[in-house]
Amino acid sequence: MNFRRGATSLLLIGVLAAVASGCGGSGPGDQHAGMAMTSTPPLPPPETAQLGKAIDIYEHDRPGMLSPVVKDFPARVYVPNSESNDVTIIDQKTFKKVGHFKVGVLPQHVVPSWDLKTLWVNDNKSNDLVPIDPVTGKPGKRVKVDDPYNLYFTPDGRFSIVMAERNQNIDFRDAHTMKLVHSVPVPCRGPNHADFSADGTFFLTACEFSGNVVKLDTARQKVVGSISLGHMAMPQDVKLSPDGSTFYVADMASNGVWVIDAARFKKIGFIPTGRGAHGLYPSRDSKYLYVSNRGEGTISLISFATRRVKALWRIRGGGSPDMGGVSADGKVLWLSGRYNGEVYAISTESGKLIRKIAVGRGPHGLCVWPQPGRYSLGHTGVLR
Repeated sequence: MNFRRGATSLLLIGVLAAVASGCGGSGPGDQHAGMAMTSTPPLPPPETAQLGKAIDIYEHDRPGMLSPVVKDFPARVYVPNSESNDVTIIDQKTFKKVGHFKVGVLPQHVVPSWDLKTLWVNDNKSNDLVPIDPVTGKPGKRVKVDDPYNLYFTPDGRFSIVMAERNQNIDFRDAHTMKLVHSVPVPCRGPNHADFSADGTFFLTACEFSGNVVKLDTARQKVVGSISLGHMAMPQDVKLSPDGSTFYVADMASNGVWVIDAARFKKIGFIPTGRGAHGLYPSRDSKYLYVSNRGEGTISLISFATRRVKALWRIRGGGSPDMGGVSADGKVLWLSGRYNGEVYAISTESGKLIRKIAVGRGPHGLCVWPQPGRYSLGHTGVLR
């Protein structure tokens, strides 16, 4: 389905958006560069300027740009262990475990609330959310929510959006009480990850078990389009490019990342990265997209400027990098080791492994907190 606002909407975004601020230090070292992708033709470079002004949806996510709400929060990593049904807390500075508590059945992700004040543990099988106070690291009273595989928030902060993967629904709930407002059946199987357009008027959701991506109108809370990535595809994480022109969709069955034109809602290319491409995280300087290749223990760096892989980092000793996030200063990429019961801290300056930290069984969507940004759109920390 074509994006009805077309070029006019993109021009409006360019007028309203501020010029991107200076870059932080979170790019690959020279020794890792130059990995040319020859198996597919190069993709066209993205359109980065509208009416003479560059936009960057991550301009408020620069190193150290912490909201007053979170600036005094201790720097921690919150790890939901899906198989041992608990949460491990790691101190980002010492790399030591400083907390641990039990939760419900099958915790999938730890998600920062829209207002940045609460972290939510998604207990998928016990159908509840567990709030964490990021000041104390202590859990609160569980809130009943049906099938919370993953959790997002509308850009205005009014609604939480639950990816009810098992039920094949996307549920809009009150962002504060978590009471159900509207349940949207989706024409796919396994809705799990999402991201919003630059202006927030729509979002894309990946459907793991049917190999397609659906488009939903945010205000109308309605499915308005769907495209297939292929009958063998298993799409995972979704991220929008800094300029708002394209969505990137990790595909762990196709071993790479699909590129989707945001305005036309059209598949325009594919970037091979590695076996089991899974999580997607922009660098703090908006230059690179980190791609965790869970099936081979590597991280690929896609250049947003060229849409090509510029570096490949290998985890020393192997591993199964899954979901995670980037530290507030942009210097460390934190990823869960899904099948190894560990967490990886990786230098974004050199690509080298800093530390492996043993946690519980089946660590999944860990949250690095706090992070820079004005508000959270959900998942493990999609901030703008």
